[in-house]
Amino acid sequence: MSSTDTGAAFLSGTIARLRATKALGDGVLGQVSDAELFLLSDAEANSIAIIVRHLHGNMLSRWTDFLTTDGDKPTRQRDREFEQPATDRNEVLRLWEEGWACTFQALEPLTPSDVLREVRIRGEPLTVLDAILRQLAHYSYHVGQMVTLARQQLGSRWQTLSIARGKSQDYRPVERASGTKE
Repeated sequence: MSSTDTGAAFLSGTIARLRATKALGDGVLGQVSDAELFLLSDAEANSIAIIVRHLHGNMLSRWTDFLTTDGDKPTRQRDREFEQPATDRNEVLRLWEEGWACTFQALEPLTPSDVLREVRIRGEPLTVLDAILRQLAHYSYHVGQMVTLARQQLGSRWQTLSIARGKSQDYRPVERASGTKE
């Protein structure tokens, strides 16, 4: 496989993983009530809405002018992202969609030749590849928190967003008589 093929595979695979991560978050946001969206388990906890607000701030900072400016924009107010927003579901959903749109608008035009370019986050030089992996891990971490909060709040009303317990066998390829898998 050539480096161009490897870069193209990395970009398409990463974008697919990010879309899957967004889909998990979409599943959370589609299941929780307004009260659950803003629920704080204690004064130091993050609600699902706070996590969305933080992701939004991070995404706009990291991906706006991604290749030409530091990913930690001077206009970002990170500490404010962890304050409980007003209890307006539509605003939380707007932030969620806007952040992801910014992310995909920055990533989709990238070419394999961009993967080893240098960018900066907080002054630290990173390859585009490493910067993307860093954000994939960060977003997965926070969406996992959203899933955990929603599962705890919804209890038996939770509808799984992945393979349900006891259903793993349903997701394994079926062996054909010829020995190949479908």
